[in-house]
Amino acid sequence: MDHVKAICLDLDDTLWDLGPVIEQAERAVLDWFDLHYPRITQRFSLQDMRAMRRAVEAEFPGRSHDLPLLRRTTFSRLAGACGYTEDPSDAAFAEFQRARNRVTPYPDVHPALARLARRAPLVALTDGTADLRVIGLSQYFTAVVTAADAGAAKPDPRAFRLACHRLGLEPGQVLHAGDHPEKDVGGARALGMTAVWVRRSDRDWPPQLPDPEHVVADMAELAQLLGA
Repeated sequence: MDHVKAICLDLDDTLWDLGPVIEQAERAVLDWFDLHYPRITQRFSLQDMRAMRRAVEAEFPGRSHDLPLLRRTTFSRLAGACGYTEDPSDAAFAEFQRARNRVTPYPDVHPALARLARRAPLVALTDGTADLRVIGLSQYFTAVVTAADAGAAKPDPRAFRLACHRLGLEPGQVLHAGDHPEKDVGGARALGMTAVWVRRSDRDWPPQLPDPEHVVADMAELAQLLGA
């Protein structure tokens, strides 16, 4: 692994469990609506909000990577449907973000990231809206690249190219690690990056994809793979 001059890491479901985080963030928004815009919760359930979010995404082809836009538009539509003339989308999205950034990293994350950051610069590459400063992990990273920054979500090569550009390195000099076979591993190796599958569960590798070259169970194993 001497060729690896920098490390690119996925965040959601790689450094923490995303499902409960999004659940708590969506419920926090509904609680906020119940307090400030009660007609919304009188009419719409959590499932209704999710359905509207999917409908909004269908209205914005090519913008599925821009999660802030989709969330804000959903919140605005909910308010408009209930007769509110004031647009609460910015405040509602801020409430969503506060809850979305209350995450608990896996136990291996802090010590392993400290080891990895001493080995090489780290850049985060995420399709989500996590704020590493709020979460308490920003000290390990030199840059964060989001799908909104790149104008595309993984596995689109634009996302990986931007991460490499931020590092000032060629793809062949960068290792990317993440939990998703297609988005993380497939996208990274298509661009010529060293790709590592972070298999935190008993999820099987999709049989239609070429086998991953490197598999680790957590960040500690990634640090060991890189000699950190």
